Amino acid sequence: MAHKPVMVNEVLQALNVQESGAYVDATFGGGGHARAILSRLGAGGMLVAMDRDPQAVDRGRDMSGRDARLHMVCARFSELAARAAPLLCGRAAAGIVFDLGVSSPQLDDAGRGFSFLRDGPLDMRMDPADAVGAAEWLAAAGEEELHRVLRRLGEERYARRIARLLCERRARRPVRTTGELAALVAAAVPGREPGKHPATRTFRAIRMHINRELEELRAALPQAVQLLAAGGRLAVLSFHSLEDRMVKRFMQDARKGDPFPPDLPVPAAQLRPLLKTVGRAQKPQAAEVRANPRARSAVLRVAERSAGGAHA
Repeated sequence: MAHKPVMVNEVLQALNVQESGAYVDATFGGGGHARAILSRLGAGGMLVAMDRDPQAVDRGRDMSGRDARLHMVCARFSELAARAAPLLCGRAAAGIVFDLGVSSPQLDDAGRGFSFLRDGPLDMRMDPADAVGAAEWLAAAGEEELHRVLRRLGEERYARRIARLLCERRARRPVRTTGELAALVAAAVPGREPGKHPATRTFRAIRMHINRELEELRAALPQAVQLLAAGGRLAVLSFHSLEDRMVKRFMQDARKGDPFPPDLPVPAAQLRPLLKTVGRAQKPQAAEVRANPRARSAVLRVAERSAGGAHA
């Protein structure tokens, strides 16, 4: 499937892209959002793009070789401030976008092991240099750890049954391919949700665990606020309820300002909120979901850096 950036028009509107602004795309992926941002920038604008996937970085560097306004760096979310700030050359960011989860190029490459629809080695590492891939983790994790990950990150109601079957199967022979894992999960799940493969939740949970996706996002959100100029926009596209919940709570807490004790009478002017939310959570239009089914679970949340924030 050709790469289609999700909710690209909504993201551009959320970022309120200015011709001379400095922007950060924390998840370059297939480059769709980066291209859209660059199309709105003038000669004085700039875009710093990041990705932890070396293949995505190669695509970004190829694009930056043709467009001097784009600066590409290989980095993970938790390195956002340290890696993006030097490339911004002293400028505060007018907008930062995160497009969470897995990208179309990763899903479409069977050799990366992300998709249950294409048989390939069971890997799922966004950065192939990471020590442990999915097959290695599945071979070593205990039943309780497997159950906990599938239940928490996949919100899989049959997590216990899947974990037990995985342990029984690997006692005979290891699970090494995406096809083997998908078939095992299908055998463990008694029914399937309409329109969903029975392995969807399991694959998502394992991928999020292997890549520490929630931990990386938790580390990155406050760093993004530090990089934003007053009035700068933070736009986050999530595809999983746990991610969206984390983003929502972060924005809500940053909107409250300094964490004074609840019984302390503090004037509103002294709370110094870091962010103010912009509109409500947005979902893709029905026409986009029909054209790009991978957009169906997307949620976009937007916040703006306050002028009087604690770190301004």
